Amino acid sequence: MTEPAVARRAGAGMAPPPRHARPNAVTFVLYVAVVAFLVWSFEGAGWSFAELGRGLPALGDFLARSWPPSLDRFDRIGGAVLETFQMALVGTVVGVALSLPLGILAARGLAGRWVNTATRGLIALFRTVPDLVWALIFVITVGLGPFAGTLAIVVDTIGFCGRFFAEAMEDVDKGPQEALTAVGASRVDTIFCTVVPAAMPAFVTTALFALEKSTRSSVVLGLVGAGGIGLELKVAMDLFDYRTAMTIILLIFALVLAVERFGGTLRRRILAN
Repeated sequence: MTEPAVARRAGAGMAPPPRHARPNAVTFVLYVAVVAFLVWSFEGAGWSFAELGRGLPALGDFLARSWPPSLDRFDRIGGAVLETFQMALVGTVVGVALSLPLGILAARGLAGRWVNTATRGLIALFRTVPDLVWALIFVITVGLGPFAGTLAIVVDTIGFCGRFFAEAMEDVDKGPQEALTAVGASRVDTIFCTVVPAAMPAFVTTALFALEKSTRSSVVLGLVGAGGIGLELKVAMDLFDYRTAMTIILLIFALVLAVERFGGTLRRRILAN
């Protein structure tokens, strides 16, 4: 008798296990409440397939009026796109540099309890406040221009990288740390000789993701006067200059795609090593 036949005969009298455990009354009520809230959220968000269908002709009209793209202001637009990338690059570099010490202080087991809690709270504040709000704050602080946008990207990058840097250091193997501690190494030596080198690949990949995120974010910061291409796009749309707007949109797409391709290639090489 073949093995599959033996297995079928052995399990012939056994009922299959249930696919899902039946929820109790409280869990069932919670499921119903979540589904009801989701349905209500669709209504609150104004979701309407009818409105979407009625808006498709307007979208078609926009695409028809924006093609072909206009190159009349290409020099100015190209300079604004370059400024956008410079904001993203500088903001990411400074934010990553500041995220490393904050990540060390936020990682559990590497700093005191109160320092750890306070640092985690600061990183959470930076992460939860949207970058547009930070841009508005820095426009008030330092005035209009790319510096305000760069500062907003710095803070947003700290909120993003600080959290993941801390988690990466918490996940490293504790064996080397314990070995150095046993021979009398200081906490600082332990951190920079075992924890940071072990977490470095995660640091690099997180920093590259942060650069991609900052590039996309820096595009819209110009809407509040924080420099970059966003202001040019807003002006073009306000003046119904859709051909220039299409040029800006295509350049933004090319910039974001180039940064993402570069980051993806670099991450694959790092993970391969």
